[in-house]
Amino acid sequence: MEETVGVVVQAGNKDVCVTCQHHAPVRRGTMAVPPAYADLGKSAKDIFNKGFGYGVLKLDVKTKSQSGVEFTTSGSSNTDTGKSGGHLETKYKLSDLGLTFNQKWNTDNTLTTEVTMEDQLAKGLKLALDTSFVPNTGKKSAKLKTGYKRDYLNLGCDLDFDMSGPTIHAAAVLGYEGWIAGYQLAFDTSKSKLTQNNFAFGYKAGDFQLHTSVNDGTEFGGSVYQKVNGKLETAVSLAWTAGSNNTRFGIGAKYQLDKDATLSTKVDNACLVGVGYTQTLRPGVKLTLSALVDGKNVNGGGHKVGMGFELEA
Repeated sequence: MEETVGVVVQAGNKDVCVTCQHHAPVRRGTMAVPPAYADLGKSAKDIFNKGFGYGVLKLDVKTKSQSGVEFTTSGSSNTDTGKSGGHLETKYKLSDLGLTFNQKWNTDNTLTTEVTMEDQLAKGLKLALDTSFVPNTGKKSAKLKTGYKRDYLNLGCDLDFDMSGPTIHAAAVLGYEGWIAGYQLAFDTSKSKLTQNNFAFGYKAGDFQLHTSVNDGTEFGGSVYQKVNGKLETAVSLAWTAGSNNTRFGIGAKYQLDKDATLSTKVDNACLVGVGYTQTLRPGVKLTLSALVDGKNVNGGGHKVGMGFELEA
């Protein structure tokens, strides 16, 4: 049967040798594009940040029009201070031109507009102009953002426009066979001074991620993320500042109870225990409940609770 199949294939394409195909060298897959510097260690950060919203009552509504315009409305109230705020965001994409228009207005009366062009001048090149305007004070600001990514490499450079002199923010991340190294800087041209000087190093496998960082030579941090199985994810975070004996330490976990419910927990060396519960009530409707308990002062009060409600259509 195998010989008959080989004859039929060769008859259909005389330039193909079925026998030789079995011995042809297999091309190795190219390395995926490494993450941007700001996204290094993101899996561990999400374990500690997502699913928690204590001290805040929040409502998010996301909708999309038939013409493709996306609307995001968000409102929140701080239970400690009683201060409320919100924002309205609209996003529209012109896929044929590779353009994205994003406008945002918040209750602090700040108007923000961002225009992004991606993969047009060159594959992997992203250009964006981000402007903001405060009508009450007349304050204006602008930032030019650039990014370039390809296999093994992710570069970014932002330029803040300022009358006294622009500030340059640049970052580079290299990745090879799971190993990742990154560098980030900020240079104030008005003072000719390097205001930020950060290094990062890590390793990423299928179910395991290690991330370490040094910020300005004084702040040291690290995190370990592991996906134990299809339902359980865990993370450990460490941080230390030079000249101080205070070491910050935290453990977090996220467990998928079922397809609609998720439980998140975390605890740090200050005995602050965070618990979050996320429930999908129906497609597009999500409820989040969270609490923060001071383990050193359980009977003294001061604990925080929060609730978030998200609608998407």
